[in-house]
Amino acid sequence: MAQLSTREKLEILADAAKYDASCASSGTAKRHSRDGKGLGSTEGMGICHAYAPDGRCISLLKILLTNSCIFDCHYCINRKSSNVRRARFTAQEVVQLTLAFYKRNYIEGLFLSSGIIRSSNYTMEQLVEVARSLRENHDFRGYIHLKTIPDADSELIRQAGLYADRVSINVELPTIAGLARLAPDKSASRIEGAMAGMKAAIVETKDAKKRFKSAPRFAPAGQSTQMIVGADAATDRDIVVRAAGLYGAFGLRRVYYSAFSPIPDASAVLPLQRPPLMREHRLYQSDWLMRFYDYRPDEVADAADAAGMLPLDIDPKLAWALKHRALFPLDINRADRALLLRVPGLGVKAVNAILAARRWRRLRLEDVARLTVSVTKLRPFIVAEDWHPGALTDRAELKPLVAPKAAQLELFG
Repeated sequence: MAQLSTREKLEILADAAKYDASCASSGTAKRHSRDGKGLGSTEGMGICHAYAPDGRCISLLKILLTNSCIFDCHYCINRKSSNVRRARFTAQEVVQLTLAFYKRNYIEGLFLSSGIIRSSNYTMEQLVEVARSLRENHDFRGYIHLKTIPDADSELIRQAGLYADRVSINVELPTIAGLARLAPDKSASRIEGAMAGMKAAIVETKDAKKRFKSAPRFAPAGQSTQMIVGADAATDRDIVVRAAGLYGAFGLRRVYYSAFSPIPDASAVLPLQRPPLMREHRLYQSDWLMRFYDYRPDEVADAADAAGMLPLDIDPKLAWALKHRALFPLDINRADRALLLRVPGLGVKAVNAILAARRWRRLRLEDVARLTVSVTKLRPFIVAEDWHPGALTDRAELKPLVAPKAAQLELFG
């Protein structure tokens, strides 16, 4: 087989990394090296945007060490039995590629994952070596996100946390039954064991930092995970409950949701079509409700229909409000913060602004309208100084009046 060039490897392994939802490619300027100057390209796959712990949006080189794999997960395009073009970087090739992109100001960090080659420990050693070399040999201070392998030795996973800003261990599928059926080489107990070990190490290091300034840093941006949506029979209710459990048990910073995408030469056990992308979006909205709006998992799940699926035509916050009409309307001049966060159309910033403004005067409907995208969505759910919805809140046909005309990628506006 002909030796692949660095550019060819990059094309294959950057494209293969697109299935990981932990960062999303968008917004980068088009730059290339076709004129013989520089190395790499920001066209196509390879550059993703992620958020640093301080809120900065940063550009990362997003690649796999290799797309070869000894596992045969049905949903993965890189599985052992898949008929795809294979490529592999050495650890030092990834290091040099990262430095080349970084020096040309294309990226501010690295997102590195890999298929499993030889063994989980061997692969994890290579991933750690990339991060170690960048940090120790080249004094690289950019952001590093490593995908870790739960089957690898715990010491190797611990080393990943010493060099990376963020680590992630994918649970892959929402249910244990789904994982056993579609990823027979993987174990839910080993995945959760690795996540528990990572959490313990993060907590231990934070405690040590409080006592000793010389204590080493450890995954300061925390850990995250990813679930594939639509590859198995898990409902949105199952996914919401699972995500809440992961946040609570392992102190995760993020749970990412990735809509299953049909792949070439797909296994017969997989669905023939991908789920609607709006389903993935609604799950992110439900995640947001739990993380920033103080909704309990059972409350978010209550927005689902009898089959356990969140509605696609309206966001889960509006769906919940329509199911709990008795709570509304709320007086924006008197209701506490927790209740105001339940009002469809009011985001966290808007609620904070209302709380600050009403210390000085009573708010009118037009005051609230300035803080929102659509006052139409708000009116049935609030009382203001000059506004009361009357019987509007209880109208049987309320949903058509407050729902968007077409499905939009709104948050809760």
